[in-house]
Amino acid sequence: MGVSHIPNRSEQQSSNRSEPQSQSQSQSQSPKWSRRGILAVLGAVPAVALTGCSSGAADASEGTAAQASASTKAKAAAKRPVISVTPADGTKKASFGSPVEVQVTDGTLASVKVTGNDGSTLAGSLDDARTTWTSKANPYSGTKYTVTAQAEGADATTAVFTTKSPGETFVGYFTPEANSTSGVGMPVSINFTHAVSDRAAVQKAITVTAEPAVEIVGHWFSDTRLDFRPETYWAAGTTITLGLRLKDVEGTDGVYGTQSKDVTFHIGREQISTVDLSAEQMTVKRDGATLATYPVSGGDSDHTTWSGIMVISERFKQTRMESSTVGLGDEYDISDVPHAQRLTTSGTFVHGNYWASTSVFGSQNTSHGCIGLHDAKGASDSSVAGYKFYASSMLGDVVIVKNSGEKTVEPSNGLNGWNLSWADWKAGSAV
Repeated sequence: MGVSHIPNRSEQQSSNRSEPQSQSQSQSQSPKWSRRGILAVLGAVPAVALTGCSSGAADASEGTAAQASASTKAKAAAKRPVISVTPADGTKKASFGSPVEVQVTDGTLASVKVTGNDGSTLAGSLDDARTTWTSKANPYSGTKYTVTAQAEGADATTAVFTTKSPGETFVGYFTPEANSTSGVGMPVSINFTHAVSDRAAVQKAITVTAEPAVEIVGHWFSDTRLDFRPETYWAAGTTITLGLRLKDVEGTDGVYGTQSKDVTFHIGREQISTVDLSAEQMTVKRDGATLATYPVSGGDSDHTTWSGIMVISERFKQTRMESSTVGLGDEYDISDVPHAQRLTTSGTFVHGNYWASTSVFGSQNTSHGCIGLHDAKGASDSSVAGYKFYASSMLGDVVIVKNSGEKTVEPSNGLNGWNLSWADWKAGSAV
């Protein structure tokens, strides 16, 4: 290749002997291709073929991408919302110290309902993304709950769990009795069966409201006693509602409340009696007007009667009074004291007295600290002062003692918190 061809002699001779070709023959003869031309043509063929192959590869690539896109869409379409509940379905001793939570992945929540086997329901709220629902309050202890949750465009999911029971519990015993009617001095007093260390938590779980409305504040007298009162005596005709939401409130380490209830009390007419032991006389006022005046006998110089504001906390038509129960040895034991009404926990009463001379009342203070009115044995004589005062009184009535020669009664000695100033009363609140 690249070297010119030189004909030999025989080839030249043969050429010389040949007759010249006609023009027509020359034109009809097939053209002769040089080696370079053939290769040039052959070299062009692969180029055409390659061009064709390149177009086919592009089509295949586009097809693969389309298939991948379709596959992705199919996978996305195949995803379904997945709901999870805390505590998990089937939990037998779930904590009651945390809220219930419902979450969804690959979707949004349409509705959530949590119902206890006691008929209670737990309200809750969704986050902004509507993927998490959280109960506003914790579940109750010892309760079986059913959670029904549904995501948008999906079937509802149900989970069931049971909370554990607390190991140790406490309750609060309250005064006055539910649906009772009391005098204007009756506080709402709660005594707990277990000492409370977290006073704030317990007090926050208790509400006391009144109609007509008035500010009401709690005061702790001890780690087992919490009283509520307004600044001044209740208005006559007031309705009071005590709300106890102590269930599962931890009063002290490992000890939980059990109550969840509302209780209503009523305040009746206003009756305030003032005992002046320098005059040995008691004046009874009803709704501001004098109802009666009775001669009385108070504590002698060795057994002076507490002074201050006291509230009737118990009433007995007849009761036994024994000196040994109040630290006075065997000085007296009277089995049928008539018309006795308790003023202090330590043993001060206003009561009828049939064993003393009638002349004592209104002239001498001879008792062991109680306030005595003339009465009759058997508590059935309606003409005597003891009977009349008892008949006109009710729990929660106020009895004020002055000029007794004794100091003011301790506010915790009975239902006698009115002896605290409003500022001192509020200082005893834990919230």
